Amino acid sequence: MKTARNLANVKLGTYYVVQMPTPDDFDFWRERARALVQCEVPPDRVAWVEPGGSGDLFAHGERRSPVPDPDAKPVRANRRFVSLARNAILHSDPERFALLYRLLWRLQANPRMMEDKADPDVRRVEELDKNVRRDSHKMHAFVRFRLVESEKDGETQEHYVAWFEPDHHIVRANAGFFMRRFSNMQWSILTPRGSLHWDGEIMREGPPAERSDAPQGDPMEDLWRSYYASIFNPARLKIGAMLKEMPKKYWKNMPEAALIPELVAGAQGREAKMVEKGALEFEERPETLAAIDKAIHGCRKCPIGQLDNHAVMGEGPQDAALMIVGEQPGDQEDQVGRPFVGPAGQLLDRHLEKAGIERKAAYVTNAVKHFKYVQRGKRRLHQSPGAKEIDTCRWWIESERAIVQPKLVLAMGASAARGMLGKTVSISKVRGAPIELDDGSELWVTAHPSYLLRLDGAAREEQARLFDADLAAVKERLEELAG
Repeated sequence: MKTARNLANVKLGTYYVVQMPTPDDFDFWRERARALVQCEVPPDRVAWVEPGGSGDLFAHGERRSPVPDPDAKPVRANRRFVSLARNAILHSDPERFALLYRLLWRLQANPRMMEDKADPDVRRVEELDKNVRRDSHKMHAFVRFRLVESEKDGETQEHYVAWFEPDHHIVRANAGFFMRRFSNMQWSILTPRGSLHWDGEIMREGPPAERSDAPQGDPMEDLWRSYYASIFNPARLKIGAMLKEMPKKYWKNMPEAALIPELVAGAQGREAKMVEKGALEFEERPETLAAIDKAIHGCRKCPIGQLDNHAVMGEGPQDAALMIVGEQPGDQEDQVGRPFVGPAGQLLDRHLEKAGIERKAAYVTNAVKHFKYVQRGKRRLHQSPGAKEIDTCRWWIESERAIVQPKLVLAMGASAARGMLGKTVSISKVRGAPIELDDGSELWVTAHPSYLLRLDGAAREEQARLFDADLAAVKERLEELAG
């Protein structure tokens, strides 16, 4: 039962004003929210005010929190709510306190509400949580300390200072991360939302700062820029993804960011040179298929080649007009030492026969020469090769193509297409039409037979129809090229 005072307040429509002492004080919010819920004060009768916020709009609100009866029901809040609330309260959205109280209020009647992904309040608090975690990640990644030296008692003192501009109230929450990571340094992190100062023993909080309070550079930055330039890989550059992960607002605080425009501008040329060289430090290209076969068995240029497996060489006529390229050997191919002998190979044989293409007349190989897998007990489970692994193996597939000199190359699957083109393409967008290669031959792209094996029902029938159509087009083009 409520006290008479609390009951009267609810009936008369009295609302309560909660003035937050700091914008990130979860414990304070939780204490006040519990008391309000226990006194059955609905969300529309509570106003939450941030530090420095104007209280004029709530001049007639009750500033004292209601006092629950000793026998008031305990407040229910599951672990998921508490976890999300701790993070969401760090967000800069001024409505976050009211949102969290509304959720807490609703949880009392529906304890499983947090499982409802369609609920707008649940979705909003998840979004706040995600934004805060992302901001914390940016702080961990993009804080750059600069050395400040000073003289004290005839000795040089070193202190490291960083400037960072968070979007949310995350500075205090991330103090422990930097204290653990840089425990042996004396440092300060200055932000517009507050400052942190660590002297090696005690962490102190300070007031908000301005960027002019932080140093603008130090001698170590030339070394850092040289390191960044040396590890920059133009073949893996994706400008959109880079800007998403490292927005330009952080660039001015990072010494290496000054190099980014120049590195991006020269990326295409550098990538072309890497592709031309196979992106590797190999010897001269092998001149025979037998030499390639011998070389790939000793290749350890990527992690796949270091697994407990065997290289699988291509097979077929050295002067074949058609070269068929798959992704990589499977478990059975690794054991037998021949390409396309497992379930995917058997399915390929049936579709080739249906299209009127003789497999024994084609040169059949894979973009990656070793079987990539993860061990699960006695089983070896297939894993798709990564872009870097495919690019590394391009040296071998290009060497095979230079020797066989096919008129037409059929790449089955995205990995095979990347092995031939040096870039990832969408199969649905490029299938059914030739792509001219640098030696004048044609590349045709289709799905990998293993993709069909993973489907069933109508989906498999549809993909099998498209696969047959691709093979029929290849057959027709081969006849045109032969004529």
